[in-house]
Formats: sequence, C-alpha cells, structure tokens
Amino acid sequence: MPDEDAVSMHSYHPGLDAFADEVVAFARRRMAADAYELPLGHPLTPAELDAAAGVSVTDEGLGASEVLRLFREILEPACLSSDHHRYLAFVPAAPSEVSILADLAVSACSIYAGSWLEGAGAVWAENQALRWLADLAGMPEQAGGVFVSGGTIGNLSALAAARATAAAGGRPAGGWALVAGESAHSSIGAAAAVMDVDMVTVPGDRLTGDALAPVLAGVANRAFAVVATGGSTNLGLVDELDSIAEVCRRHGTWLHVDAAYGGAALAAPSARHRFAGIEHADSLIVDPHKWLFAPFDACALLYRDPALAKACHAQHADYLEVLYGAEWNPSDYAVHLSRRARGLPLWFSLAAYGARAYAEAVETCLQTARAAAELVKAAPHIELVLEPELSVVVLRRTGWTEEDYRSWSLALLGRGEGFVVPSAHNGEPVLRLCIVNTRSTAADIAVVLDSMR
Repeated sequence: MPDEDAVSMHSYHPGLDAFADEVVAFARRRMAADAYELPLGHPLTPAELDAAAGVSVTDEGLGASEVLRLFREILEPACLSSDHHRYLAFVPAAPSEVSILADLAVSACSIYAGSWLEGAGAVWAENQALRWLADLAGMPEQAGGVFVSGGTIGNLSALAAARATAAAGGRPAGGWALVAGESAHSSIGAAAAVMDVDMVTVPGDRLTGDALAPVLAGVANRAFAVVATGGSTNLGLVDELDSIAEVCRRHGTWLHVDAAYGGAALAAPSARHRFAGIEHADSLIVDPHKWLFAPFDACALLYRDPALAKACHAQHADYLEVLYGAEWNPSDYAVHLSRRARGLPLWFSLAAYGARAYAEAVETCLQTARAAAELVKAAPHIELVLEPELSVVVLRRTGWTEEDYRSWSLALLGRGEGFVVPSAHNGEPVLRLCIVNTRSTAADIAVVLDSMR
C-alpha cells in the first residue's frame, strides 16, 4: 500500500481549504495594495535569515500555514519588489493583475507546453501572443517561435540556429565569429563563450550600418550572425536597424535583433519609428516580463523562417517519435525540451485588456521618462547624459565619485525610498533610471533626484 503521507501530498483534502484561502487572501492583499503601500523589501544576510526563519526543512514538516507565515513575514520582505514604483534599477517588472492571477491558474493546471500533443490549447494561445509581437515587428506571416525563460536563452537559441544554418556551407577556416555592437547585452558574449565562437565587437554606443560594414567585410567568411540591439540595457538606445539590415543582406549574414528590453516600445506609436528595419531580422527576442507587463519569466523568441530553427533544435529519440510531425512543438525552437506555458499569462492579459491598453501603458512609461529628463535638466546638482530614446534616463551627479553613488544608493534603499544603482558610461560613473511601470510617476523621480542634493 502507498505510504499515507505520500498520498496526502497529492490529494486535495478539506484541510487544504483553509490554506488555499490564506494563499489567495495574501495574493489579493498584495495585488490590491496602493502603489505607495507596496514594500520595497530589503535584502538580509544569510545569518540574519537563519536567525529569523530558523530551520525550515524537517522530517515531520512545519505545516503549510506555518510555511506561508515564514514566507509572508520573513522571506518575502527580504526580497526587493521589482514592481515597486521606485524600483528603477536594472530593468524592473510590473505584471498586470490579470497576468498574475493567470499565472496561478496556469500552475494549477500542470500543463506541459513543450509539445502540441500535450499542450495544444496552451500552445495555440502562446502562438496568438507571438503573432501579435511578430505583427508589431512587421515580420512575415510564416514567422513564429516560442517563449523561453529569458533573453540569455533566447539569444543563445537564435544564434545557435544562425550558426547551424551557416554550417550547411561548411566550417570556415579560422572558426566561426559573430559580430555585435559594443552596447550589446552581456548575454551575447556569454552565448559566444558557450558556443566557442569569436565575438567581434564594433565600438560605439549605437551600432550603425556604416560602422558595421568594414568590420563585417573583414570577417564575412567567418561571420554567421550580426547582433543588433533594439534598446540597449544601459542607455536605452536602438541601433540603426535599417542600415544594419542592408549590410547583412549584402553579405548574406543572419541578422538577430536583441530587443529584450526595448522591443515593447513597438507597441507605442510614438516610438515605433525607432525600430525601422526590424522587419528584416532573421530572429529577434522581446521579454514580456520586462516591459509588457507579464510575470517572470518569459522571453518571446521569433524566427523569420522557423523551419531553420527547427532543423537546429528539434530533439530526436525513440520515445519522442510520437511527437514528430505535430502541428507546432515549442520544444523544437530553442535550447530546451521541458517547458511550462510561460507565455500564457501574457496571452491572458493581452486578450483581456486588448492591444490598445498595452499601447497606452507603454506610452505612459515613455511620457514619464521624458518628464524625468526635464526634471534632471531643471535641477542644478545633476546633469542629463543624453536625451532618452525609450524609457531609460541616464544622469550624473556633479562632483560625485563612484563611492558617492554607491553610498547614496545604499542609503536610499535603506530608507525604503527607492532602488537605483550606479552604472557607467565611457568610464564615468552615472545613474540610470529604467521606467517600465505605469505606477512610476514624475513625482517619484523627483523624490529620487532630490535625495541627491
């Protein structure tokens, strides 16, 4: 007979009703809180967490309600809330309420979304969201792809497909190379290291066709891909995609666009012109968990010709034979096999609110960034490094050293007033404010800027 405790782990018994109510009540309170009541959180040391939480894994178990109490009172407050209205570091997140609740529903259904056979409904819905993104980018009707965990895996998967496509012509003397701008995300260098290929970097904050042309010509016989950036993480700049695409066409080189952060701005009419040329990409990524109001984790990976990606990524084994020839297996389009339906929360939210609401939300963030830039210009103690193109605002504090920035940043977080960390540009310490949350306002930016006086 099965062990009674083991059976109880997988049965919904009356005793779980109270716990389910506790979980839902906690989630509802967290979601319903006014933006200015949301805790920013504060990281603790391992020793502090040991002392506060004690031993959590025991032979007999603590009980679900007690574990929820540990999470609610100790663990969650020790994490930074990335949807806080003054979380402006790195690239924050601001999932919509519908997408958060949808994530709970998706988890409850235990959907395996790697194959059409097992997850047809979920895959269909994910493909609807992918089609919306492909249409925003102007990609052809046959374009398609998959949701992966994040930009790192998305970039790696696209570049692996690019190399596999180029390899049909044989391996070049000197080995493979990819070309990227200096502002390319760190995951591009990581992908090059994993793939054991050379990464050739073109200097400058923004990659252009003119700058790319001589560099690509010098390695054209080895280059299997060019990586352009659709919204650099540090400065928020969009590469000159149309001229880059023309250079790639002349050399027959795969163009991959990393728009993990900035690609959401395709939804905003005021910013769409900055991405002219993205329609020529052979592959591109956009992270909905960054600026399309989806929960962690979701990166949309799209291919102009998905068949090329499938030829690279589809896994074959006797036990997988039943999957071959299916309508659309998401596992065929990236470096993965097992996957959850991570694109479903975005689909829920997009279908519920509509595309117009997404356009308005992204425009709101762009307007806040422009207002923030004006506040910087008007303040005597700070300087704007460059006009924001998207929603990243970069500034410097007159006379401050790197240590001054760090001390200020820690003090701001310690007071619970905001989370902003220093960065660098041309070897000089700077601050960057990344605005992807409609709750973030010009008044919030003013509080942060005033604290630097």
